[in-house]
Amino acid sequence: MPQPATELANAMAGAYNAGDMERVIELATQAGDGADEGTRLLLGVAQQATGRYDQAAATFRQLAQQRPEVSAYWNNLGVACRLSGDTEAAEQALSKARSLAPDDPEVLYNLGLLYIQQRRWPSAREALLEAVERSPDFIEARLQAAYACYVCGDNTQQEAMLDGAIGWPAQPAEQALILAAMLSAQGDLDAALHTLAQAQLPGGPADEPTRLRIGAQRVLLRERNNQLEEARRELQRLPLAALDTLPGDANQARAEVWRAHAAMAMRAGAWAEAAALYRRVLTLAADDETRAGAGFGLASACDRQGLHAEAWQALQAAHAAQLNIARDVLPELLAPDSQPLQVAEVDREARARWKPLRAPDSRESPVFVVGFPRSGTTLLEQMLDAHPDFKSMDERAFIHELTERMELVGQHYPAELADLTEAEAGQLRAAYFRMVGRVLPDLGPRRLVDKNPLNMLCLPMIMRLFPHARIILCLRHPCDVLLSCSMQPFRSPAFMVLCSSLQRLARGYVQAFEQWYRQVEVFGPRVLEWRYESVVNDLDGHLARLGAFLEITDASPMARFADHARNKRFISTPSYAQVTQGVHPGAVGRWQGYREQFEPVLPLLQPLLDRLGYAT
Repeated sequence: MPQPATELANAMAGAYNAGDMERVIELATQAGDGADEGTRLLLGVAQQATGRYDQAAATFRQLAQQRPEVSAYWNNLGVACRLSGDTEAAEQALSKARSLAPDDPEVLYNLGLLYIQQRRWPSAREALLEAVERSPDFIEARLQAAYACYVCGDNTQQEAMLDGAIGWPAQPAEQALILAAMLSAQGDLDAALHTLAQAQLPGGPADEPTRLRIGAQRVLLRERNNQLEEARRELQRLPLAALDTLPGDANQARAEVWRAHAAMAMRAGAWAEAAALYRRVLTLAADDETRAGAGFGLASACDRQGLHAEAWQALQAAHAAQLNIARDVLPELLAPDSQPLQVAEVDREARARWKPLRAPDSRESPVFVVGFPRSGTTLLEQMLDAHPDFKSMDERAFIHELTERMELVGQHYPAELADLTEAEAGQLRAAYFRMVGRVLPDLGPRRLVDKNPLNMLCLPMIMRLFPHARIILCLRHPCDVLLSCSMQPFRSPAFMVLCSSLQRLARGYVQAFEQWYRQVEVFGPRVLEWRYESVVNDLDGHLARLGAFLEITDASPMARFADHARNKRFISTPSYAQVTQGVHPGAVGRWQGYREQFEPVLPLLQPLLDRLGYAT
């Protein structure tokens, strides 16, 4: 016999509060077609909580049709449709919810999750950042916003979203793995390890594969931070034999454990073992990120064995996977004539219109280390950082962000550098040093080292704010630079596209240097050219020359950079392992093993090769 409406409502509420969703559904059926609004709402929530997403969508659709002015019903309908896989209906429902409640962070959050599911990363980033703006303490939105920024290569917003993450509540294991990866990428190892230690296991048969995935990430975090002894101890807890006992659907755990063993095999110089492990990963890789990571790893392992054809083949597959990633973020860059590197110049006539401004002297200005990526900038940075008078902040795009700040307030860069007032220039310098202060709160009287290779494209901004700064241009044989870039798994979507083919990469390299030399002629900056091959052959002589350029009396501490780098733990660039090994000639002329692949781009590079004094 059906219960009276009041009793039924009370019973449903009690079952819901007790978490007994099956009982909620059972009781709701007693109301039949005459169920009131509250009963239908509890039914829909219970259906969704028990994985009956199609049924939940039908229930919420009825509610939304009955009360189309209620944003929450459209929001719930959108979530249920997203979970059922009907992304088109989900977007329609969530767009309706947003039109009714444009400032509701829950609606914005759910839109962001939908865009992530659709791999529409820029839209996801925008919606999730807006959700956090509306509700700064919305932890789930902060995490997902950070993830969208991570994929889009927006390091600054990613760090802002993850501020204080070490104090967040424990996360489900899947989110904890993502969060730890992001924290590690910004150099916060302690927070990353803390996140993994707190990770909530899913329960049941999935627990053991999840434990192995967490263990594998701990190995990779330690290795990435040059904590090799700790990484080896972590690896001992992940015997390969343990993978044989996993269920058949645990391929992700297998791949991640193999990847951890491969990374440590590379550190041990066991190239063939590492290559075999990376090949195993590729057999199970289910997503582009895994395919790219394993492909680059396999290429490096093959290269170390002199297997150049196999290395190049692995690189082509890795770059194809990265292009798929970039296509979801910056599809416009995949056009054949696109320019992944942002280029902005000031000519002599425009420079002549610059108003005179007061500026810091050289000792109050940063030391800028520039050059195309993989030209030895990280090596030089660690040399400078090893000296007690200097402090580096790892690779940051703060100068580039100043150009974006100008654009945001309606000042076009670089044209309106000419009209900056003393106050405006001072505000830009203050903004720069505020960003520096968040990274280096202990800078004190030491001179800042701003190492970002592509600051070579931002010379107008540097010369406007710090015209007396010392700038060091790192040079290396262009073919070695291009090969090294080709073999690196860059996270920036623009660089994924740039490095996707040797032809595109060579064109970008030439364009960068052509712009650099044009701007040097316009501005006449104080520049020291730091040539990688010469440093390898005469480190002491070049350190003395560097010391004289920077006006320091004793450059000898710089020679101990390898020990300094080992103690520093995190170095953000791909050469985090190489710089701990000191200067060695192994990277000189490495491109010759790939001469066949380079032949088509040598004519494009030849004028620059001649200008820089390099032979082929």
